[in-house]
Amino acid sequence: MSRPAQIQVEDLHKSFRIPTHRVDSLKERVVKPLSKPEYRELKALDGISFEVGQGEFFGIVGRNGSGKSTLLKLLASIYRADSGTIRMAGRLAPFIELGVGFNPNLTARENVVLNGVMMGLTPGETRQRLDAIVEFAELGEFTDLKLKNYSSGMLVRLAFSLMMEVDPDIFLIDEVLAVGDAAFQQKCADAFRQMKAEGKTIVLVTHEMSTVEEYCDRAMLISDGKIAEIGDSEDVGRRYLRLNFEGAAGVGRASVEGAGDAPVRMLDAAVVNAAGERASSFEHGEAIRIQIEIEAREDFAALALGHLIVNGDGVNVCQLRAPIGGDPPPPVKAGERLRVETVVENLLGAGHYFVHCGINRLLEGGVALDVAGAADFVVFGGPADRALVSLPQETSTTVLERAAG
Repeated sequence: MSRPAQIQVEDLHKSFRIPTHRVDSLKERVVKPLSKPEYRELKALDGISFEVGQGEFFGIVGRNGSGKSTLLKLLASIYRADSGTIRMAGRLAPFIELGVGFNPNLTARENVVLNGVMMGLTPGETRQRLDAIVEFAELGEFTDLKLKNYSSGMLVRLAFSLMMEVDPDIFLIDEVLAVGDAAFQQKCADAFRQMKAEGKTIVLVTHEMSTVEEYCDRAMLISDGKIAEIGDSEDVGRRYLRLNFEGAAGVGRASVEGAGDAPVRMLDAAVVNAAGERASSFEHGEAIRIQIEIEAREDFAALALGHLIVNGDGVNVCQLRAPIGGDPPPPVKAGERLRVETVVENLLGAGHYFVHCGINRLLEGGVALDVAGAADFVVFGGPADRALVSLPQETSTTVLERAAG
């Protein structure tokens, strides 16, 4: 590494025993006096090794249950590892679970002093910083209120403010910052930038890939307790999104319910990738191929295909229409089967989409088939503005009028 390592983790292992059969009642104990609890072993971490350099902003990502939060708790000494070593240099400030270390029966003032001492400050230093902590958290009028009367948003603001004022060398931050309101989340974003500018070492666990790409120098993807990838934050984020959306949608789900005795019958519907394989997820910019197989139940002079793409909220995003078989389209005979592919340029924003399919009589007019939700797919990645569609554009401005001041 180009920077001296401030965190070193070598061959870290952690397992939990999950009970599969427990003897909880007196009746069970009497009926089965020799019965013993049965357990299965869950490997949360299986040989994790990595380093974080001094002043590095390091992201840890992974699907739920991958082991990332367990790793963070091991770094914070909340859990004890089964084997392996962890070396850390400098004062540590963990911000992992909402309210951990706080006593709900004490006031905010008392909790700040108590937790400040636990993080390495003297009682005097903590009291000197109390006003700054309360001001950042915007809790001035609630300083002498017991924490059991705090909302979750107030609690997270107090905890984050305390962590900032302790001025540690290493921050361990879980995704609990999402609890705060929009204004406080912006404060956190500004604090992140300040910490990065000051050269603090930060380890951040999150599911928000835009945060990883914006702030993190490097990132690590954990899958099933092992390191799947470690390196450039953008590359790791892309790999995480692919892993996270595998199987997210109903792959190639065809639905002919409601078609009844329509003159065209749908046999299959699927979304496929460039290799022609059925796929459930596509990265923004990766072409989407919609394939349908239909059977004509009568003769047609010509047919046209229409697809309506709708997002998860039921909003019509775009509509595609084209004659089947070229221009001019050939006639279709009764009993004839057709497999038709439509290639869609993927400018869609991240989200879950459904494909409604329609077959129209091109010359005579009228609907020959209408199938809602014939297939679905997920789009991930792309711009962080969360727009439904990201249209290519060239922006320019023209001064229409200028007056002297």
